[in-house]
Amino acid sequence: MTRTSTAGVVLGVLALTATACGGSGGGAATGDGTPVDGKSFSLGVGSDPGSLDPHMTVLSVAIQVDRFLYDTLLNLDDSGKPVAGLAAKWEASTTTASFTLRPGLTCADGSPLTAADVAANINFIGDPANKSPIAGLYIAPGTKATADAAGTISVTSGKPDAFLARNVGGVPIACAKGLADRKLLAKGEAGTGMFTVTEAVPNDHYTFTRRKDYTWGPGDWKAETGLPEKVVVRVIPNTTTATNLLLSGELNAAQINGPDRQRLEARKLFHTDFTAPMGEVFYNQAAGRPGQDEAVRRALTQALDLPQLGKVLTAGAGKPSKGMITNEPEVCPGDTVTGNLPAHDPAAAASSLDAAGWKKGADGVRAKDGKKLALTVLYGTQLGPTMAPTAELVQQQWKSLGADVTLKAVGSPGLSQVLFGTGEWEVSLGPVGFSLPSQLVPFVSGPAAPDGTNFAHVANPGYDQAAQQAATKPGDASCADWNAAETALIKRVDAVPYFDSVVPTYASGAKFTISQGSLTPSSIRMFAK
Repeated sequence: MTRTSTAGVVLGVLALTATACGGSGGGAATGDGTPVDGKSFSLGVGSDPGSLDPHMTVLSVAIQVDRFLYDTLLNLDDSGKPVAGLAAKWEASTTTASFTLRPGLTCADGSPLTAADVAANINFIGDPANKSPIAGLYIAPGTKATADAAGTISVTSGKPDAFLARNVGGVPIACAKGLADRKLLAKGEAGTGMFTVTEAVPNDHYTFTRRKDYTWGPGDWKAETGLPEKVVVRVIPNTTTATNLLLSGELNAAQINGPDRQRLEARKLFHTDFTAPMGEVFYNQAAGRPGQDEAVRRALTQALDLPQLGKVLTAGAGKPSKGMITNEPEVCPGDTVTGNLPAHDPAAAASSLDAAGWKKGADGVRAKDGKKLALTVLYGTQLGPTMAPTAELVQQQWKSLGADVTLKAVGSPGLSQVLFGTGEWEVSLGPVGFSLPSQLVPFVSGPAAPDGTNFAHVANPGYDQAAQQAATKPGDASCADWNAAETALIKRVDAVPYFDSVVPTYASGAKFTISQGSLTPSSIRMFAK
């Protein structure tokens, strides 16, 4: 299990996607190497997931929790190719798709899962009136699905989608009772996954019990010795605490960033690694915000020493970004970043602001038309201890430029509330991560928050045109257009991806794989100590 698959999705800090690239050790991770039944698996997460309704969240921590509770029509193998999930077979073009369910699928309460239930999931997301944040991420607005008695779901996309099968196939599927009462879904009930919720204590822990009637899984998966009977997801914001619990054996798995990794490496714990977009900057381009002016976005970016920020952010373990989609194997290989971001030049940045009318006052703060260059900078706490010093370095470099900078540390739910709700921010240091370029579209185009997921109020005609062209071409044939779209985004400083991190998920007393952006429940194996 040292080589894992890819396919992340999702908002984490804003969003954190996982792209597996392997890596493992021995020692404390595997005990004596003998898989055993009847054990509990404990997973540490950096923040509370909030609502567990799988159709109403884009937070990576919620998506990780939901993977224990809600299955998808398709999964991905180690090469990134679709394999069976709830669906036994499927086919798709850029506008239509069909999925035929495996026989014998049941819900958490034992009732049968029907094709009509699956169609209802897709129709809920596709209906703009429901304002699902994953509309456009997986399911295009206006998408409709029907079902027949033979267990086949027929989908007509609301707009062309180059990766229609994979996107629809990645939707977490809930059962009819949850669709009728979404309060059940918010608590993680009415699921189709391997586990059911038995206890939920927000901001502390969530306990799941394995379903005895669960006989399906990714591809040709079969139940094997070593699957846990229970899973306890523990909310542990402090990575040092999580590291201590891993080393003591009280925690079986946790994603660890920063200097605490050295202690875990010294003990040679098993780990599965993924490449994540860690260093990204987004400017709020809503009316009246400084970031609405491209000259301001460009000057602020010029003032930042991005390589220095990247080294601090990743504790020297990262690498410069080449694009906004980090999954491996790459869906659309290319480098959309190099040469497209303004180079570090504080003097040029100051001159640009002067030319744009942002003059320094007696207090050293720039202002234009009586309005100060005041920036509220958001950063996510759950990416680890390196986020705070990175944000402080950003603050220092922008203060030198003449900006009045206020830092605001928030967890995943808090960041989501500000970006998609209140809109009270100027800069976000929260990265976004996706497995497919098509999934980025609703976050950088279309309706702005709070009416849509375009949280930064981006309006880039070059991006929109290239993305629309890409959507009409199936799979690999769309890649040149997707890369052109992303390049247009970065050249206009609508997004500033600058550093990626290789992030390990460490294990003690267990092994597992990472796929679709998070730990795969069916891959967990517990070991005797």
